Amino acid sequence: MLILRVRPGEDISSAIMRLAQACLRVSDLWFTFRTRAVETIADEIADFLTEKVVPFERSERLAGRSGQIWRPDFHTRTPKQSSLIYVLSTGSKAAARGVAEHVLAAWYDLSHYTAGPEALKFISLFDDTVDVWTEKELNLVSDLSDIAIWSRPDDLYNKIAA
Repeated sequence: MLILRVRPGEDISSAIMRLAQACLRVSDLWFTFRTRAVETIADEIADFLTEKVVPFERSERLAGRSGQIWRPDFHTRTPKQSSLIYVLSTGSKAAARGVAEHVLAAWYDLSHYTAGPEALKFISLFDDTVDVWTEKELNLVSDLSDIAIWSRPDDLYNKIAA
């Protein structure tokens, strides 16, 4: 809530103008800090996995070799294998490289989970609803994970269930 107090004799029009500017600045801040796009895509993926009857856990805490705690977006469990999924989503071409580098660091640090009888599969799921990704970002994570594109959900399901 924004409150406007006007002193006796003060120009009401300039006070209202200051209030309007404050409203615009608050809305700018809200828009800047919102994470709705990431939450929406993660919710869509959760709905998809639920629809396909794939058991999953969201944001499970896993320790990397460095001691860093990582939180992949999804940990799926099917009869044939379990997979960790990071969702790469951003609305900015400038931020795309940083997102891919973060996921690359996570896969590298978590790579000890890909060995042994209970080995996990790593999947990097690119949200292509906004055209920000280039081959460079896909190639960056492709050595350590399988690549899936959200516009082809059946490919994602095949990678999870394979």
